[in-house]
This record gives sequence, structure tokens and C-alpha cells, in this order.
Amino acid sequence: MRNLLFRRKNIADLLKKEGTIQLKQSLGAFDLILLGVGAIVGTGIFILPGTVSATHAGPGIVFSFIIAAIVCALAGMCYSEFSSSVPVTGSAYTYGYIVFGEIVAWLVGWALLLEYGLAVAAVATGWSSYLSALLAGFNISLPTAISGSFNPSAGTYINLPAIVIIFATAFFLMLGIKESTRLNSIMVFLKVGVILLFIGVGVFYVEPTNWQPFLPFGVSGVLSGAALVFFAYLGFDAVSSAAEEVKNPQRNMPIGIIGSLLICTVLYVVVSLVLTGMVPYTDLNVSDPVSYVMQLVHQDWIAGIISLGAVVGMMTVILVMSYGGTRLLYALGRDGLLPKSMAELSPKFKTPVKNTWVFAILVAFCAGFVPLSKLTELVNMGTLVAFTIVSIGVIYLRKNENIPSGGFKVPFFPVLPILSFLMCLFLISQLSIHTWIACGLWFVFGLIVYFVYGRKHSTMN
Repeated sequence: MRNLLFRRKNIADLLKKEGTIQLKQSLGAFDLILLGVGAIVGTGIFILPGTVSATHAGPGIVFSFIIAAIVCALAGMCYSEFSSSVPVTGSAYTYGYIVFGEIVAWLVGWALLLEYGLAVAAVATGWSSYLSALLAGFNISLPTAISGSFNPSAGTYINLPAIVIIFATAFFLMLGIKESTRLNSIMVFLKVGVILLFIGVGVFYVEPTNWQPFLPFGVSGVLSGAALVFFAYLGFDAVSSAAEEVKNPQRNMPIGIIGSLLICTVLYVVVSLVLTGMVPYTDLNVSDPVSYVMQLVHQDWIAGIISLGAVVGMMTVILVMSYGGTRLLYALGRDGLLPKSMAELSPKFKTPVKNTWVFAILVAFCAGFVPLSKLTELVNMGTLVAFTIVSIGVIYLRKNENIPSGGFKVPFFPVLPILSFLMCLFLISQLSIHTWIACGLWFVFGLIVYFVYGRKHSTMN
């Protein structure tokens, strides 16, 4: 029984490509950086710098972002070593299969499905709110009954805009990753342009006295702020899902993962500095701090453009996280742990069309009919579980003699992987007891699915 549960994938078999239908290799390093920026820069940059500085860190939020970036960079280096050594789809799920065995891989894959699915549903819900606010600026109002989370007491029954954006994203993913990255690239440039516009205008309204005191809540405030803003970086792990569709993964995967993290950290830090310099941090506890401060300095047209930037920004997050979810389902189907139809590629598009629409329908149901305010913290748990497995897994990966040479290697081995593992465990400990209970129930459900279906149908049999 134990041998069945912990049977591991052979790296040589994974890297064999002859005679099988393969995902098309079409992505370069720049495509990956844009995918990463598309996934990371979303609601985080438009909301978190304001709310977290007002309630936890003050202007010292810049240190919170830097600490969170260091934790992500450590995990990112571990992801880079895995994805350049074993360039196959499935992200942390596939890496867990190689070093720890089937049951651990299944649990990591199950956690990642939770992360990607709820992240897409939650961001689509937020996108719907921003869209309503943007349309209100043009005196267009959507009916309350179809434009919010399910809440019959308030007269809201379905979130139609959220469902529409998820299905629109699925359509683009169906066409192929190159077409999807082209759309993502356009939206990323628009989004970054809006952020640079805010910085360029806002810097002229900065009053250095607003940075006094810089650490009003002390070092503990900065650390608790780091635990919160860590979630602004979620999504870079979705880049590693693209490993099988990348040209020269040994070189391009590390550039894509670390490069996108670096760009996003600089953007987060500069936006936080400008934001807390324009008004006292105590005034920033609002749902739209970036456009709010522009209205305070009577730059209403900039505030309108920023609302548009937020709408576009969230669309890239929905696109990349949906992409990560569909490629994970593809890997699970290919390994037999879920029905084989999840791994069927369309002859025309060379993409997993069936699983793309299955994922979209399930997520659209959550976004359209389920209030997600209580569930979004589960996204963080799913991510951190994957991070811990990948961080400690690198140590076991190095011991494998079948690893192709020439890929990226984590420096200061094994100190940095162990440090990454411990930091991720610390952040997991900061999550609420309700999140632990909900996550436990999700894993119990996952184990039932594995023992009823996955173990019998696994290709490892």
C-alpha cells in the first residue's frame, strides 16, 4: 500500500516526447515576464498599499513589500530550478510527483486547484465591482439583481459580469497560449502605463512630512503587513505552469519567474511611497486608495483612467490564473488521476479545450452565485502549501542523478531552500483558524476523490 501511495515519476519518462501529442513550444523569456507581471499586478497594487499602510504598517509598508518579495524570491528560485530541470506542465504538482510520490503530488495539485479556482472567482467578482464603478462614471448603471455576489436580502441573485469575463477568458485560452499571451501583453502594457501615470503625476504632490513617523506601528507592524501584502505577489507560480510551452526552458524559465518578481516589487514599493507621501497614511483605509488620492488633489481625469487600469489589470490576473488551472487539470488528466478527457488536446488549436471549459464553468458558478469574502484566504493556503513542497523538494531533486545538466541552480544550497521552507511555514501559521478548518475539509474531499478514482486509474499502474 505504501509503495502505491508514494510511487514516483521517472524524470527520463517525463522528458520523452516522441510519439505523444505535445503542447506547442512558443514562449520566450519576455513572454514569461509579461505572464508573471500579468498574474501578479492586479488588485494588490490598487488596494493593498492603502489599506495595509492605514491599519498595519504606515509608510513602512515599503519594507513589508520588500520582505514579502524576499520570501517569494526564495520560493521563486526553487521553482526556477525545478522548471528549468524538468520543463513539463503541472507546476508544483509535477515536481511533488518526482520527489515525494503520488499522494503528496495529488494533495499539492488539489491545493493548487483551490488556489487557481478561487483566485479567478474572487478576482472576477472584484472586476465586476470595478466595472460597475467605471460605468457609473459614464452614468450607466447595471441592474442590482445581476451585478453582485449572491445576496437575496439586497436583491442580488447573480454576478453576470463576473461570469461573462470568465467565459471570455476561456475563449481566448482555447485559441492557444501564443494568442492569449498576445492579449495579455497588450493589457500588461496598458496596466503598467496607468501605474506609471499615477507615479508621474502623484510625485508632484508628495509632502515628505506625511512620511513622519515612518514606522508608526513599529517593526511588528511591518512584519504583519508583510504577511498581508505577500498575497499581492500570488500568481508568479502560474508562470511555471508554462514550462512545457517554453522555448529553451533552462534559460527562459528563471528569467521569467525572477524577472517578473523584480519588476512587480519595484512598482509596489514606488506606488506605496508616492501614496503615503501624498496624504497621511491614516486617510488611506478605503477600497480604492490610488484613485481616491487623485480625487483629493483634484486630478479627477487621472482617477478615471486609474479605474480603467484596475479593470484591465484584473483581466490579466483572470487570464493567467485560468491558464495555470487548465494546465494543472491537463497534467492531472494525463497522469490518470482525473478523467483522461482533461488531457485531450484539440487537433485544431493544440490546447486542452475540454478542460478549459470545465474549469471556466465551475469557476463561473462560484463567481456568479457564491459570496467569496470568506473563501479568499483559502487561496493563500493553497499557494503556501505548494511553496513549502517546492522549497524542500529542491533538496531531494539535487540528489536525483537523472536530472539534465545545464539548468538554473539555487545559490547557497541548501541554506536558501530551507530558509524558504521555514518562511512559508511561518506565513501559514499566520492564517486564521477558519481557513485551516475549510482547507482541512477540502483536503478530506480530495483524498476521497483520490482513493475512489485516482489511485485505480493512475498511469503509474
